[in-house]
Amino acid sequence: MKKILNLLLVAAFVTLSMGVIAQPPPPGNPSSGGGGNTPVGTPSPVGSGMLLLIGMAGLYGGKKVYTLWNNKEE
Repeated sequence: MKKILNLLLVAAFVTLSMGVIAQPPPPGNPSSGGGGNTPVGTPSPVGSGMLLLIGMAGLYGGKKVYTLWNNKEE
C-alpha cells in the first residue's frame, strides 16, 4: 500500500510540475513593436550549478569507493 501511495505521489508531482512549466509566456506590449513571445530578462548562469553538481557527484562516488574498500579489508 505504501509503495502505491509513493508512486501516486511522484506521478502527481511530475504531472503538476509539467503543467506549470508548459504555460506560455504572457503577451507583450503590442505598441512596443515586439512580439508576444519575447524572453524576459537574461538566461540563468548554469556554470556554477554544474560545478556544484559535479563536485557533489565526485564526493558521493569517492565515499562509495572508500566504504567499498574498507569493507573488503574486513
